[in-house]
Amino acid sequence: MTTERHIIAIGLLVRNGRALLAHRHPDRRWYPDCWDLVGGHVEAGETPEHALRRECLEEIGVVVNAVRPMPIAIPDPSLDAHAFVVTGWTGKPTNLATDEHDDLEWFAPGQLATLDLAHPTLLRPIREALSQH
Repeated sequence: MTTERHIIAIGLLVRNGRALLAHRHPDRRWYPDCWDLVGGHVEAGETPEHALRRECLEEIGVVVNAVRPMPIAIPDPSLDAHAFVVTGWTGKPTNLATDEHDDLEWFAPGQLATLDLAHPTLLRPIREALSQH
């Protein structure tokens, strides 16, 4: 039996040494009631970077101006995840996808270990990205 793979693009917005995370709505089918990066599925004909730009505009109302790849390893065989650090954008991040997220919050590096992350393996790359900004 083959597991269907979903290609996703996720982004870490970084500002003043803090990471923007979205709290996944408790009613979500996958990864409910936990903190995650902003993003979503890559649609047909999109690159992961284009998908991230679209998702950021749809979900949090920002136009992404500057990204760089962020190496990650998510141990979910159903996901082919592409992550990016977003260091430049236009607009104020606002939760526009209230059916997907019930909160957006900026976190300092010291707060991250206390969070229930959708993918705990993201903790290290998030901290590394924050240490570079």
